[in-house]
Amino acid sequence: MESLKEIANIAGKSGLYRILKPSRTGVIVESLDEKKEKSMIGPTARVSVLKDISIYTDDEEQSKPLADVFLAIYEKYEDNLPITPKSASNAELADFIGEVVPEYDRDRVHMSDVKKMLGWYSILRKSLPEAFEKKPEEITEETQAETPSAATETEEQTA
Repeated sequence: MESLKEIANIAGKSGLYRILKPSRTGVIVESLDEKKEKSMIGPTARVSVLKDISIYTDDEEQSKPLADVFLAIYEKYEDNLPITPKSASNAELADFIGEVVPEYDRDRVHMSDVKKMLGWYSILRKSLPEAFEKKPEEITEETQAETPSAATETEEQTA
């Protein structure tokens, strides 16, 4: 999900924005909704790029990138999320995130963050569905990792 490096959340504004161009006075962004409004965000605004966001986990890594969480949700549910972020209870949200990321840190991950993350997932699925498709080079890398290389097979045959 390399495209997350150009998608951002802006504190105080709802929705997600595509970063178009940095400038001396801030950054130009375009909303990911139907309006596709362009606006200038000043240098003092808190802009969080989705590629840099992760959720806390209990394991030694201490966090899991948001892209990995989105891919896990996509692999399990695609567009058929079992809950809606706005109407789901905290228990339903906890159960959902527990299914997708079983090792999430139950003390440090707030259910308001899970709601926000699910909202972002829905926006990305609607406005940027290509972000969830595997690129040919990703598929090639996976198949190479799964099958032993020809050199390894030759070495095994001669041994």
